[in-house]
Amino acid sequence: MPINITMPALSPTMEEGNLAKWLVKEGDKVSPGDVIAEIETDKATMEVEAVDEGTVAKLVVPAGTEGVKVNALIAILAEDGEDASAAAKGGNGAPAKAEAPKAEMVAAAPAATVAAPAAKPVAVAGNGAATSGDGRTFASPLARRIAKDANVDILSVTGTGPHGRVVKADVEAAISGGVKAAPAAKAPAAAPAAAPAPKAMSDDQVLKLFEQGSYELIPHDNMRKTIARRLVEAKTTVPHFYLTLDCNIDALLALRSQLNAAAPVQKTEKGEVPAYKLSVNDMIIKAMALALKAVPDANVSWTDQAMVKHKHADVGVAVSIPGGLITPIIRQADIKTLSVISNEMKDLAGRARNRKLKPEEYQGGTSAVSNLGMFGIKDFAAVINPPHATILAVGAGEERAVVQNGEIKIANVMSVTLSTDHRAVDGALGAELLAAFKRFIENPMGMLV
Repeated sequence: MPINITMPALSPTMEEGNLAKWLVKEGDKVSPGDVIAEIETDKATMEVEAVDEGTVAKLVVPAGTEGVKVNALIAILAEDGEDASAAAKGGNGAPAKAEAPKAEMVAAAPAATVAAPAAKPVAVAGNGAATSGDGRTFASPLARRIAKDANVDILSVTGTGPHGRVVKADVEAAISGGVKAAPAAKAPAAAPAAAPAPKAMSDDQVLKLFEQGSYELIPHDNMRKTIARRLVEAKTTVPHFYLTLDCNIDALLALRSQLNAAAPVQKTEKGEVPAYKLSVNDMIIKAMALALKAVPDANVSWTDQAMVKHKHADVGVAVSIPGGLITPIIRQADIKTLSVISNEMKDLAGRARNRKLKPEEYQGGTSAVSNLGMFGIKDFAAVINPPHATILAVGAGEERAVVQNGEIKIANVMSVTLSTDHRAVDGALGAELLAAFKRFIENPMGMLV
């Protein structure tokens, strides 16, 4: 019988994606593991592999289609020995219509200078399987089909894939061990009436404010829509407060110069190059990680049921890419050397700009750093990136007149502002975290031991 290929959920928070490219055509034979398509999410372009063997009978969704919903039918596969033309007519279900981008535009606020907040947090069911906020379990299409054929309740299967995703091996293990049968479908309960949303200006109302011919309309891509939605969620649901202080970075700049001068030389295709080249931002990442470890009560994430206290400091770093921002994460930055952080950050930033990051490389983290110092920005306040409870906004290091021992001297000073989720980190605790950061920045030798 025909096999449906549906739009996969490539991350726990994915709701839709763009079908960027088909790597097969109708009539091609495919085997499990063959790469058949490229899917664009809001943050990355990822390859999709076949999970069944057969012949491509029909490509239902054309390449280049935007806004294809997760689990929507995108192609039909004919099993071995099955007539492809018959299979093309016999696919179960109809493809969901992809919404075409509107040729309209709402006036936007100035571009945000912060990391885009992450999508809704993913809950973990009691059995270990990842679920979305609406209770949907994340599972591969093959795992769902095997569970359905065996009358197995997918909700009772423990997921061992990325982010708790249920995969084929999990279902087969559950079948052999005996699990609950799938429950009969129940009619959805009527949703309670939602409070009326505040009215915003319509597109037409916005455009009427400007003279015809004085503008052009640029449709939003998926990344910009996602950033806009998550920024609104973060700013309206997380109670922010802000703490600012100045750091003297004279010692940090001197140590950075010494470490770079001492970097060993290695041979590459481009000739001999230093094994590392530290930036001020690399040292800021390390200082933030060590501060979080020094003040563990601030290395947390808020949930309604409990405080999530992290054992390591995973620091996200805002990286500007065409069309938006992304926050690749330096995992366990508290135990990594400055040279490792530097080289890892260069690799992540390069792949981020080419949209080649994997979801696990930019989702999660325990805090974040957003540095606009290279643009000459003196200070600013960043929007918290849930599930983080803090984000550090870093301004430019500049020469300023400072008072030391009763005398006015010139020093390189950098202003930093900590945005804090007041549900998780109170004022005194936030101040303690920022003071710890200042100690590491102003006494950078402490980051080497």
